[in-house]
Order: sequence, then C-alpha cells, then structure tokens
Amino acid sequence: MTLLEVETLRIQRASGVGDPLVAGVSFTVEAGEVVGVVGESGSGKTLTGLSLLGLLPDGLTATGSLRFAGRELLTQTPKAWERTRGAEIAMVLQDPSSSLHPMLKLGEQLTDHLRLHLGLGKLEARARAVELLERVHLREPRRLLGQYPHQLSGGMKQRVSIAIALACGPRLLIADEPTTALDANIRTGIIGLLDELRRESGMGIIFVTHDLAMLSSIADRLNVFRTGEIIESGDAQRVFRSPQHPYTRVLLDAVPRVPWPLPKEIRA
Repeated sequence: MTLLEVETLRIQRASGVGDPLVAGVSFTVEAGEVVGVVGESGSGKTLTGLSLLGLLPDGLTATGSLRFAGRELLTQTPKAWERTRGAEIAMVLQDPSSSLHPMLKLGEQLTDHLRLHLGLGKLEARARAVELLERVHLREPRRLLGQYPHQLSGGMKQRVSIAIALACGPRLLIADEPTTALDANIRTGIIGLLDELRRESGMGIIFVTHDLAMLSSIADRLNVFRTGEIIESGDAQRVFRSPQHPYTRVLLDAVPRVPWPLPKEIRA
C-alpha cells in the first residue's frame, strides 16, 4: 500500500529570491518499506523531511503535493498538523544530545506526548514508556525513566529518541542521519533495530543520510539528491550494482573498501 506520495515538491524562500532549495522532487514510500534519501550536505534532504512534518524554518514555503495515507498534508490546518506530528509521522534527528531536553527526566519526555496524543493517564503512560524502552532493547527501563539524558551514552540516547518517536505508533518514520555521532558497533545496532521495528509494525521509513554504505544493508529503494533535485532513483540493489548517474558513481567510489586479505602491515 502506498503510504506517502510526494509530487513535485518545491521548497523556496517566501520572498521568491534565489533558486529553490528543493526543486520539484517526486517519490513514494510504501508501507513497510525503507526509502533511502542520500546526498551531500545542502542537497535538500533534511528540508524534504521537515516539510513532511510542517516544520520548515521561517521564511521557507513548500508547494506541490504531499499525500499521506490519502490526504493532502500541505493544505492541513495548524491543528491538523499537531495531530499528525508524532502520532502519524515521527522523526528521529541526528544528534540525540540536542533533541532530548537536558533538564527533563526521560520519563517525562516519554510520557508527555503519550498523554497528549493517546489520552493515557499517568500510570498508563508510564507503563507504555517502560514497554517502549524494552522494545528498543534498553536494560532496566524503570531505572532509566528517572534519569537525565546526560547520564546516558550516545547510543542509549539515540535509542531513547527512537522510543519517543515510536511512542504513538506512527505509520511513517523519518530517520535523519540517526547514526552520525555513533561508533561503528552502535551504528550497526541502530540500523538493525530500525529494520526490526519496520518488519514488526509495517511502518514506512525514510532514511536520510550521506552514507551510501550504510543504506546498502537496509534500504529497499534509493533517491539520490543533488542541489535540490533527485538525480537518480530506483531499486537500491540496482543502484548499487549499476549506478546510472555520474554523481551516484562518485558517491559509490567514495565508499571506503577494506582489502581482503588484509595487508601484512595491518595484520601485524
């Protein structure tokens, strides 16, 4: 089932001055599918994700069509956007240290929007928060609810951010560079967790990154962004095997390849 249809999305300055930041991109996301959005910094990846939440920075406007579950998002009222964000479409940002409130305990950050969107009581919301932390494979969830973000490692904070995003059972998750600040082992764990969660729930995922190597293990389809346009799109394995655009080939050539067997000086 097609969950999201983006048609000729154009993001530009409200003043109309300058070139568009996103210049008429189109793509779809199916339920249970991971769609990779890859490209260099400034190519329009994050702005595209923010437009799906109605959270574009001041001074920018979006035109075109964003159809989610059959309804148009761009014409929604502010109240309708509030009901959509977090409940139906959620986002995981690249730096959990900045996306988690440093002065609030994790229990408050996990339960507040559960009570807002789902109407849960305090005890019900807390029980749901414990389930969410268990679902993202964090130990001692009841103890974690009483802690502050600075008491957690980077990988733990990112798992908490994912738990918050999943709290209300969204149908679409936007993962914007969710593993950038993490080491290789933790990155692998986060990728595996997202893959597991989408298989369990049928949730669609838009995975935004500049790292093609990372997408090779999770993406079903790829959209390669450059200067606000999609310059190549298609089945992920096809793109990896046989990229059609020179820019995509450059991105793939930039992926480090470890020689095997390892040279003697490395093995020593």
